[in-house]
Amino acid sequence: MEVLRSVSTLAPDVVGQFRDPIGFKQTANGDYYVFDRRAHAVYSVDEKGATSQKLVQIGAEDGRVIEPSAFDVALNGSFAVADSPNGRERVQLFDAAGVRTGGFLLPGRGAARVVLGSLSLNGVGTLTYTGRAIVMSQPDSGWLITEYGLAGTPTRTMGQLRRTGHESDRQLHLALNAGIPIPDPAGGFYFVFMAGPPAFRKYTADGELLYERVIQGREIDPVVAAIPTRWPRRTVGDGELPMVAPTVRTAAVDASGRLWVSFVLPFTYVYDADGEKVRTVQFRGAGIVAPSSLSFTSSGRLLITPGCYEFQPG
Repeated sequence: MEVLRSVSTLAPDVVGQFRDPIGFKQTANGDYYVFDRRAHAVYSVDEKGATSQKLVQIGAEDGRVIEPSAFDVALNGSFAVADSPNGRERVQLFDAAGVRTGGFLLPGRGAARVVLGSLSLNGVGTLTYTGRAIVMSQPDSGWLITEYGLAGTPTRTMGQLRRTGHESDRQLHLALNAGIPIPDPAGGFYFVFMAGPPAFRKYTADGELLYERVIQGREIDPVVAAIPTRWPRRTVGDGELPMVAPTVRTAAVDASGRLWVSFVLPFTYVYDADGEKVRTVQFRGAGIVAPSSLSFTSSGRLLITPGCYEFQPG
C-alpha cells in the first residue's frame, strides 16, 4: 500500500471558513471551486488558494441552494448544484460567476435510499456535470445511468440493474443498484455501485457493457463482512425505507482512464482501463484522510476533501 502525502492545500484561513466541504474542483484557468454542504454554499478560490468568494448562498428560491447534496464543475467554470427545496430534487446550473443560467426539478419526491449520516448519496446526490449534459444514478427508471440535457429532458439511459437477491423488496433492490456514474475521458462511462457488495462496470459511449469487476481487497474486508443480510427499516414520511449505508464513498477517473475508488474506510483502490487493480493508496494531509470527494485537475493533480488537499498522484 502506498501513502500519498499532500503537496499543497488552500490557505488555512480559507479552509477554516468551510463547515463541511464535500466538493473541490479546479477549472482550466486555475480557479478553485469549493462546495460546502453544511453551509449550503459554493465558493470560488483564487489560483493561489489565498482568497475566497461566496458565489451561491443558502435559500430555496432559484439561484440559491437548500439541502444540497451534489456539485460538479465543467472546465469552463460553469457548475451544477443538486439540492432539495421542500423535498423536491432540483438541479441548478450556474456560470463561473455564480449567476444562475438554468435548472429543473425532477418529477416526484426523491427517496434517500443510500444514506451516510445526514447526506443522501443517490439520485441527484450522484450528479456529474460535463458542461453539455448532466448524468446521474436513477435505478427507479430501470436503468443504472440517466443522462439529461441542460433543459432537464432525459436524453438516454444505459446499464441493466444488477441482481441483488432482494428483487422482492423493490426499495432495497433499488438502493443496492444506486451508484456513481463517471464519464471516461477516452469515451464511455464507469459506474461504481455504492452499497452492498462493491463492484463497478464500464460501458462504451453507446451504452454497451464492456465488463464488470468485483472489488476485493484485505483493506476493505471489514466493511464487506459487515454488509447485512437483513436490513433494518427507517420511517420516511408516510412510509418505510431500508436503512442502507454505503461501502463506497466516492470515485473519480483520471486523464488516462484509471478509476479511483474510495471507501468509507480510508483506503482507495486504483484500476486501469482494463479493470485490473494496480494500486492501493492512502492519503495523508494533517493525518490520514478518508476522501469525501476526488477530482483531477487539468495538470493531473488530485484534489480531495475534507481538508481541500492537493496530491501528486504519480
